Amino acid sequence: MSASVAWSDVEVGTELPSLTVTLQRVNLVMYAGASGDFNPIHWNERFARSVGLPDVIAHGMLTMASAGRVVTDWAGDPGAVVEYGVRFTRPVVVPDDDHGATVDVSAVVAEKRADNLVRVDVTAVYAGSTVLGKAQAVVRLA
Repeated sequence: MSASVAWSDVEVGTELPSLTVTLQRVNLVMYAGASGDFNPIHWNERFARSVGLPDVIAHGMLTMASAGRVVTDWAGDPGAVVEYGVRFTRPVVVPDDDHGATVDVSAVVAEKRADNLVRVDVTAVYAGSTVLGKAQAVVRLA
């Protein structure tokens, strides 16, 4: 991706290069250790099922961060993202197999502001359903 996207070269409707993220159980363990979120719905299949989930699910913040990579990869500098927010709409179920869960992420420039800022709308899809609602990043471009 570009090390520096120029604001002057971006228009509303500009599509960012898409990204496919695979989450496996090992990623959930690593994220739990880094975040301190050891909720058993993220690692214990028996517990997850006992509370009505189909299986272990990815941490929402891990899904959010993984989807945000589509923006940071495009901008070339994670520090260019000045704002990022999502609503968690559906869980990402992570099976205990060699494949894991695949999340397809796309994004488009939805607004261009006069102060070198752009708003990027992000879409994250798992198993045919959107898993993040109102996922938006504000990026300061060169």
